[in-house]
Amino acid sequence: MRQTVTAVIRLDVRMVLPMSLSVLFFAALCLLALPVSTQSVEPEPNRGVWRTAAPAPTKRTEVAVVTLRDKIYVVGGFERPGFSNLMNLAITASLEEYDPSTDQWTTKAPMPVGLHHEGIGVTGGQLYVIGGYTQSGLGIWQPAATVYAYDPATDTWAERAPMPTSRGALSVTEHEGKLYAIGGYDRKANSAAVEVYDPARNTWASRAALPTPRDHLAAATVAGKVYAIGGRLNGDYQRNLSVTEVYDPAIDRWARAADLPTARSGITASEVGGRVYVFGGEGGEGTFRENEAYNPVRDTWQTMAPMPTGRHGLGSAVVRGSIYVISGGPTPGGSFSDLNEVFTPPSQ
Repeated sequence: MRQTVTAVIRLDVRMVLPMSLSVLFFAALCLLALPVSTQSVEPEPNRGVWRTAAPAPTKRTEVAVVTLRDKIYVVGGFERPGFSNLMNLAITASLEEYDPSTDQWTTKAPMPVGLHHEGIGVTGGQLYVIGGYTQSGLGIWQPAATVYAYDPATDTWAERAPMPTSRGALSVTEHEGKLYAIGGYDRKANSAAVEVYDPARNTWASRAALPTPRDHLAAATVAGKVYAIGGRLNGDYQRNLSVTEVYDPAIDRWARAADLPTARSGITASEVGGRVYVFGGEGGEGTFRENEAYNPVRDTWQTMAPMPTGRHGLGSAVVRGSIYVISGGPTPGGSFSDLNEVFTPPSQ
């Protein structure tokens, strides 16, 4: 009886051992066949980089900023209140020129009047300041329809044909040599006006109304289309919008585009490499550091490297592929800065 049992046990061991070795060998082959990862963490996408440039000579907010012949111009807005600007209630007519090649600022001839929340555009070698708010008695919110042209070659200003609709907190963008003045606020209601200025003829024409009337929005032109981005309702930053609408000048028609990811107003936008970069803004929770890029080909937005300093009422301008984001208030309402922070987008 004992011999029989022993024989059975020996037989089981002989059978099990080869089976175990086979399983182990097969498992090893499977492991060798699996792809070997040389990187345990996905690389961070390139979201662009920031640097700091020379600060502006004047701390201000609600400015207009534009590029003209590789120089950047900052005009108008509010200065920090003091004895020197008591009579004009801190509204400034100041024009300052920045040269990125030397990182230096120069003071130029001021506008004929002080303006804030004005629009700005460049065409034909001149810059144009359009609309905004100006002083009226002891008030600072008188909507303006004025147009002032600045010639950098002579450092002089000239008044041109006024805009048909008085308004401030509008946005201006250039397309085919003409300037599109979009939206805004007349201190009673939001404006849906889209009015186009032809500097060659010194005339204005109306175009299809903005579908979502708003103020403190941004505008940009890409590939022959005009984009109106973000903003707020009736001057209230508690009522910020994420609406993005696109205008086709060829057919005089607006359409809806993908919403700005972060609803905000008091923003600025610049185009580089076929994308629109939208910076800053303010809301009930404070100022925004958001930097979001719109791709019109895909109708999508991408989150980029955030601003070093959140601001509203700021301006931006492009020189050689870099975006200079200048001035603006670091806290909601009346705050001021001389910041000049430079964003370089990733190569496409």
